[in-house]
Amino acid sequence: MNLDSIKALTFDTGGTILDWHTGFRTALKEAGDRHGLERDWPTIANDFRIRSLSKTLNLGEHEPPAYNIDGAHQSTLGEICAEQGLDAFTEADRRGIAWTAIHNLGTWPDFPDVLPKLRARYVVCSHTILSFRIIIDTARRNGLTWDAVFSCEAIGKYKNLPESYKTVAKWLALDPSEICKVACHNIDLDAARRVGFRTAFVRRPDEWGPADPPDASDVTPNPACDIIVDTFPQLAEALGASEKP
Repeated sequence: MNLDSIKALTFDTGGTILDWHTGFRTALKEAGDRHGLERDWPTIANDFRIRSLSKTLNLGEHEPPAYNIDGAHQSTLGEICAEQGLDAFTEADRRGIAWTAIHNLGTWPDFPDVLPKLRARYVVCSHTILSFRIIIDTARRNGLTWDAVFSCEAIGKYKNLPESYKTVAKWLALDPSEICKVACHNIDLDAARRVGFRTAFVRRPDEWGPADPPDASDVTPNPACDIIVDTFPQLAEALGASEKP
């Protein structure tokens, strides 16, 4: 396996880098506690994530997107509140869940120290369905420095549409074979590989909290990936970027 031609790494960010489940679950529970409401918050958090994603993946396939992921979060939370009897949640509560919490998600603990090592060797970018503002806010909160952020919000074609990946390669002025997509989901990596990207699968077994992932096949590494690892330090080692910059 020759990885010498790789010049840039593009990271899925929402689940691969950011611990959305803890953020969603905590914000929902804190709002519930303020109103004396008890629910299965981990399950609701996962439902919130699944439904928001379903409104966003492949957005722009047939017409220009009418909203971004922040809009998807807001509308999905409204639906969940109605279904779960959470009418007591105020506008401030809902803003705290669908905006404040999500824009302040923490990273997986093994990522921040590895990012500078990767940047010393590669151009390292976020390629994400998340909004620019989420990436800006979470980068500032977690001390992350990206070389570039490619939000599908600007591309106008959301993952997993091939145009999304092709546009990133165009903007980087690289052949797709010179870019390695890094993610914890086959659906993203398979789409990147179809347009010529190299791919690295990094397992994130706690992404869905204590629950099983909704699609086990998506988080079982496809052997077609160039790299399959359990941690970000292992990714850096596989790429020859494990030394301190």
